[in-house]
Amino acid sequence: MTHTPPGAWPESGPEYLEGARFIDSDNPAIRRFAQEVVAGASSDVEKAVRLFYRVRDGWRYDPFTMSLDPEPYVASNVLQAKAAFCLPKAVLLAAAARAAGIPAAIGLSDVENHLTTEKLKTRMGGTTTFINHGYAVMRLGDKWVKAAPAFNIEMCQRFHVRPTEFDGSNHAIFQEYDAKDRRHMEYLRDHGCWSDFPFERVRQEYAAFYPAGCFVGHDAGERFEDGSRIH
Repeated sequence: MTHTPPGAWPESGPEYLEGARFIDSDNPAIRRFAQEVVAGASSDVEKAVRLFYRVRDGWRYDPFTMSLDPEPYVASNVLQAKAAFCLPKAVLLAAAARAAGIPAAIGLSDVENHLTTEKLKTRMGGTTTFINHGYAVMRLGDKWVKAAPAFNIEMCQRFHVRPTEFDGSNHAIFQEYDAKDRRHMEYLRDHGCWSDFPFERVRQEYAAFYPAGCFVGHDAGERFEDGSRIH
């Protein structure tokens, strides 16, 4: 697995187009999914934009699905889910991009959510910091572009969150303010990007930073099945 440090972009190489443990772009289901979404697209930019919106709005954002197990982060498994949080959705977007012939990686950053609900804050041990927030990084034309497909449009409309839009040219990252001009998402630090999802790193840091009850399988009754309180 190749890591590109903060402030740099990946060197072009086959590892950003090949299937991997988590970004399993060679999985037949991922290939079918990508082909269906990009059918008729005339450029990589158009393909990437279509894939971004399909992943953004096709899976409900749910931070109560955080897990310390590897399988929920495998793209072909995410494909079968109804809801996911930022990391699995980013892995799915990266895998679909590769399946469509677009070089892709996974980026990680720490962010502060200034509008975190008290319920979620309590579950996270009193913090409003989301470590290792994930997004896809895609090579389009002559540059790498970040794309965070986490918040689906229904969630944004319901909670007055500015949706993350993507044009294939500019970075699509979280909005600093919501639709009511309240401070929302703040990027704290960048960790760079990887050619595959660095599960062991994330698992260890999650386990050290958050209480056990933050994860699926621990106090599972705390999560909202309808996804109603998610920011």
